[in-house]
Amino acid sequence: MTHNAFHTSFEFFPPRTDAGRDKLMGVRDRLVERDPSFFSVTFGAGGSTREPTFDTVRQIREAGINTAPHLSCVASDKASLSHLLGRYREAGISRIVALRGDMPSGTMAAGELRHARDLVDFIRHETGDHFSLSVAAYPECHPQAPSFERDLDHFADKVHAGADMAITQYFFNAEAYFHFVDQVRQRGVDVPIVPGVMPITNFTKLARFSDMCGADIPRWIRRQLEAYGDDSASIRAFGEEVVSRLCQQLIEGGAPGLHFYTLNQADASLAILDNLGLRSH
Repeated sequence: MTHNAFHTSFEFFPPRTDAGRDKLMGVRDRLVERDPSFFSVTFGAGGSTREPTFDTVRQIREAGINTAPHLSCVASDKASLSHLLGRYREAGISRIVALRGDMPSGTMAAGELRHARDLVDFIRHETGDHFSLSVAAYPECHPQAPSFERDLDHFADKVHAGADMAITQYFFNAEAYFHFVDQVRQRGVDVPIVPGVMPITNFTKLARFSDMCGADIPRWIRRQLEAYGDDSASIRAFGEEVVSRLCQQLIEGGAPGLHFYTLNQADASLAILDNLGLRSH
């Protein structure tokens, strides 16, 4: 099935070495050919990759694609956030992914802004409508939320504070996404909610990421991946099939786009897009 005019985006993390930067530019150039809506670049816990994020955003953006830095308010003060917003604005950046962020190890102070909705409100107060703001969504509930209902309320709050769209944590159950969208629509949220997609290429890493972020790996997927052991080719082939099928369900159900967590790799995301027959937007 071919889907025209479908929006895709890709997420990277700041490389730590020169070799990693060179490799990422190659990944960027391959993904640019799919004419994505935007790229995004992550932000370390407590702003630990602030400068690498800024540098990576500028390098990625040289390809001519709108590039969105992640911005976290945890362990940051308003003055430093305001300064960073000014730098991004001067650099021609027009899109930001606004997050509460993870607390860096050993840090107790949350900073002046405690929640993502506070950061969204602050950015709007500082910069008006200059930035298109994306926020995070958790179809399977944020791991630190006291309840699913409270998490839905918190999500609605940060959208109402001024977010333009949302990108979800990755998941492998399409019904979780559709249920989440239904629930937040009832709370007056009408912005696009784009599913986050995690290609499966390495079971050990996937299990570790999923345990940290609260993403559920269905038992049947986990068991099959475990059965493959060290057979990386079978893991990749199975993962490609599973995630392609998930994306097909999401598209047919009305998802407005797909946001790929690339882990600075291109092959798996491109294979899924090819399976879906997606064309550039």
